[in-house]
Amino acid sequence: MGDAVETIVKIPFGSKVLDAVLSVPDKILPYAVVLTHGASGDMNCCHLISLAKYLVSHGFLCLRFTCKSLNIIYRTKAYKAVVEYLRSSDAYKLSGIFLGGRSMGSRAATSVTRQADQDNDSFIQGLICLSYPLHRPKLQAKCRDEDLLFIKSPVLFVSGTADEMCDQRLLEDIVVKMKAPMKIHWIEKANHSMAVRGRTMDDILLEVNVQVLSWIREIIE
Repeated sequence: MGDAVETIVKIPFGSKVLDAVLSVPDKILPYAVVLTHGASGDMNCCHLISLAKYLVSHGFLCLRFTCKSLNIIYRTKAYKAVVEYLRSSDAYKLSGIFLGGRSMGSRAATSVTRQADQDNDSFIQGLICLSYPLHRPKLQAKCRDEDLLFIKSPVLFVSGTADEMCDQRLLEDIVVKMKAPMKIHWIEKANHSMAVRGRTMDDILLEVNVQVLSWIREIIE
């Protein structure tokens, strides 16, 4: 697909702006992917940069953004502002977008997807959850599944089998109850940060990226 052009953008959000990077391939498909970070870090965490570069190299416009609030309601509102920014853009004629995030960012993406599904908003094509924080460490009884059970759009989970915030058996029990078409890809022995002893992070991120691209292609084709 050739080299991508990266542009720093400021997305209006109430009286503030959200810092973002828009990565545009030279030959663009009519779909975009939005990505945001977890409770710590920002849009420049290695997981998001790696995935954005990989998807852009295959023709997908990618926008990753920073919102450092630890309030999930605030993060969700910020994510909605980003979606509306892309929807209203005259520069790109998009048929739809995929919402994604890592950890807390995936919770915000999930909440936005649920609201869009309730409104029958077909602009949202699917949801990508990287290391979804299903529960706090060692607190599996307090499960964060309130949005997952009501989503109708396709969902991809990519999590580690050793993720201390996403028990494998618990997630597999929950997805059985979900209404949405869904897929789980488990990274063997990976923790919440996707780290695996004996494997390089680049190798792990490539595994993640390949799974995400394959899943997106299944949906749009």
